[in-house]
Parts: sequence; structure tokens; C-alpha cells
Amino acid sequence: GEGEADRAVLTAHMARANPHAAALTEGLDGLVIFQGAETYVSPGWYPSKAETGRVVPTWNYAMVQVRGRIRLKPGADWLAAQVDALTRAQEDRRPRPWAVSDAPPAFIASQLRGIIGLEIEITEIRGKWKMSQNRPLPDMAGVARGLADPEDPHHNPAAAAIVAERLAAREGS
Repeated sequence: GEGEADRAVLTAHMARANPHAAALTEGLDGLVIFQGAETYVSPGWYPSKAETGRVVPTWNYAMVQVRGRIRLKPGADWLAAQVDALTRAQEDRRPRPWAVSDAPPAFIASQLRGIIGLEIEITEIRGKWKMSQNRPLPDMAGVARGLADPEDPHHNPAAAAIVAERLAAREGS
């Protein structure tokens, strides 16, 4: 996001043909959800399963909800700058980044006509995550091992790393 000194703003664009675009109006309250790592958690990974049998499957997840007021940005210059900034933010990590200027200007102009720009002035940010922190340390370790196992059908290295990091933090405290 971008923002002036006194406000935080997300900038975005979406296809004009998207049914949600037709519902957007100036000043409407919007909700943007950023979904992080998520995964199924098998009770078979818990050592406590053998001890008590009192376990069930669950779901680990990380997410952030951003709420704010929508401002439509109909100007072609604003939209071109937003698309260029977004492209640079993604492409700059590549060894040979693609740039909007690599495409013919008439083609880019036609593509820009197919999208609408918007800003969301952020009024609230809420994050929530569940990464086995509610489990005893041995169960957390079992989840981290299970998710890290490339032979497991629920292999999820990103979630495994988060559970392992939280486990290490708890073990260190």
C-alpha cells in the first residue's frame, strides 16, 4: 500500500467485467483478505494421540483482514502508474524483469481500458492465525515434522516452517 503521512492506503485494480466491479461505489466500505499459509493437520502427527486418543483433525491458517473506504480511481494516468508500480514490485525479483514499457503502448492502453482502479483507505487491520500453538510442545513438533515430510500427502513446507518457528519460540521462553 501507499499513503500520505496521515493515512494508509491500498491501491488495486480489477477487471471491469468482474461482477464485483459493478457493485463498487465511492465511499463503500470494503474488505480485503490476505490469505497466508494454510493446511490440514492430521491428529496422527500428535504424540498425544497414542497417550489419550483425545485428538481430532484441525486446520492451521494465517490471514489478515483489511477494512477501509473505497475510492474509485477512473484516471488513466493513475491506473497506468498503479499497474507499473505493481509490475515493478513483482518483476524486480526476477533476473531479467519484464516492464510495462516492454509491450506496445497501444496494447497496454487497450488492457488498461479493461480494468478499473481503486484505493482503499485503511480503517482497520486484523490478523488471525492458528499454527498449532494451542497444542502441547510435543504435538507441535509432530505437526512440524508431518508438514515437512515430502512423502506425506499433506506436505506443506510453508506451514511447517511457521509451526517450527513458533515451536522454537515457545521452547526458548
